[in-house]
Amino acid sequence: MSHQAQPHEASEPETPHLDFAGTTPYEDYVKADVLTHLQHTLSDDPGEMVFLVTTQVMELWFTVIVHEWETAAHALRSDDIPTAVAALKRSVRELEALNASWKPLGQLTPAQFNAYRSALGEGSGFQSAMYRRMEFLLGEKSASMLVPHRGATRVHAELEKALAEPSLYDEVLRLMARRGCAIPGSVLRRDVSRRYEPSEAVEAAWTAIYAGDENAELARLGEALTDVAELVWRWRNDHLVATRRAMGAKPGTGGSAGVAWLEKRAQKNVFPELWTARSHV
Repeated sequence: MSHQAQPHEASEPETPHLDFAGTTPYEDYVKADVLTHLQHTLSDDPGEMVFLVTTQVMELWFTVIVHEWETAAHALRSDDIPTAVAALKRSVRELEALNASWKPLGQLTPAQFNAYRSALGEGSGFQSAMYRRMEFLLGEKSASMLVPHRGATRVHAELEKALAEPSLYDEVLRLMARRGCAIPGSVLRRDVSRRYEPSEAVEAAWTAIYAGDENAELARLGEALTDVAELVWRWRNDHLVATRRAMGAKPGTGGSAGVAWLEKRAQKNVFPELWTARSHV
């Protein structure tokens, strides 16, 4: 007598490990509980939460971008262009994510922003220490920008160190000189704690690089830097537009000139000779 075939029983999917003695390994690594309990709004307006979280997310992106640019600068000091370019390319994707952070805030009306603006007091984005480290790495040095951080010993020390160190672009120019480019001694020996100023000789050096083999290491480095510069410019312009939309020409929350300050910043090119050299190729 044949046995009737039994229907195949579907096996249960493997259950992940759920029982841990303490916190989960995910929590131990990510510190999600810490991150998700750092939001302490100061107004009753429901829109303040997205402003606060978006600002905190921006700070995290600043942190990883600083890490990438410091990695690139260290690699350039060791004449390791591939490692530097890889770090710069990662930072391009991170800058794209950073710039997308403006989307939740980019269409704030004056009434929406004013609903919690007073909660900011004298707080302003230009007081961000990590953003200042980004600017220092780009060659936008200013000793006066350390002043707001005098009361925070560790932060002030980190900024002071960043001010005194060569910027990412300084390391690029030093590497170019080691590779035979005609970078003037006045540029190589400049006071790196001061803002970088464009040089016609550096422009000529980039012109020569771009007139040559576009697959050469220095040309690829130049394009990676240009990608970074373009996204920094877009960040500044998106900041300008979001601010203009939310508060018009009123003074900034930290006592700055607001839109006028941002307009001035948006007009500046990062790695300037990389842009002007293109007119001569």
